[in-house]
Amino acid sequence: MFDSLKKLNSLHLPTLGLAAMPVVFVLLWSTGFIGAKFGLPYAEPFTFLFIRFVLTLFLLIPLISLMRISWPSSPRLWVHIGVSGLLVHATYLGGVFYGIYLGMPAGLAALLVGLQPLLTAACAGPLLGERLSTRQWLGLLLGLLGISLVLGSKLELGSSLFEGFGLGALLSVIAALLGISLGTLYQKRYCTSMPLLSGAVVQYMAAGVLLGIGALVFETREVHWSPTFILTLGWLVLILSIAAILLLMALIKKGEASRVASLFYLVPPVTALQAWWLFDERLPLLGLIGMLAAIAGVILAVRPAAK
Repeated sequence: MFDSLKKLNSLHLPTLGLAAMPVVFVLLWSTGFIGAKFGLPYAEPFTFLFIRFVLTLFLLIPLISLMRISWPSSPRLWVHIGVSGLLVHATYLGGVFYGIYLGMPAGLAALLVGLQPLLTAACAGPLLGERLSTRQWLGLLLGLLGISLVLGSKLELGSSLFEGFGLGALLSVIAALLGISLGTLYQKRYCTSMPLLSGAVVQYMAAGVLLGIGALVFETREVHWSPTFILTLGWLVLILSIAAILLLMALIKKGEASRVASLFYLVPPVTALQAWWLFDERLPLLGLIGMLAAIAGVILAVRPAAK
């Protein structure tokens, strides 16, 4: 067995694996929107997410003990991490799941929240004192033009922009976009010393409490435990909430965080391809052009300036 391991090492498989890890991470991350589409016929969105977070915590907390990972160092940091969790997980995932629950196509939801780097760049000026360059302003305008083309492509003679999903779904996903954007800025300002894995657990705890209250107040909390729902829930817990987080930790440790950030631009088109294959969700040519324009705008707005 040891000889076999030596042969594997001689093939530089760790290097090949590291090169593939960012792509694998984005492919896994994009399935979150598809998981919502699969699971929401069997449980309401806040109930669905509450169960997901409870199961995730049930698995992650013992893992932290086994790996002897430290917890956040002060009560103040716990509070800041909790607030970021309410924005990054409760508002973001709650808005996305609720929008898809109300009928928004998964691909369109992915594109809208995929504008997060764009909105974050726009808000960084007034909130963090960062000035935008001419290139970043051009990126913002290109992104807005792209999303306008995507939404406009849904308009046909005599039809409504909100046909099939309604204004409520759009507002929910916009709330998700605001949540992830403000949460990113808040975390950047107040949670820089956050331990990644144990900090994620604190975020999941805060988000789970809020989503549990939402399920208690606004939903029936009925769950149809079908094989599809169980498999979808298992995928979201094990693959997204745990494996993807651990993969992100490994990438950051290896110095590949910037590569992951750049590949996040592929999440909307990858999700759109998955939604087309699984649910026959389609965008007309104008919508596809708009998607490419929006992604180009995001890249232009957040790409580091040439030295």
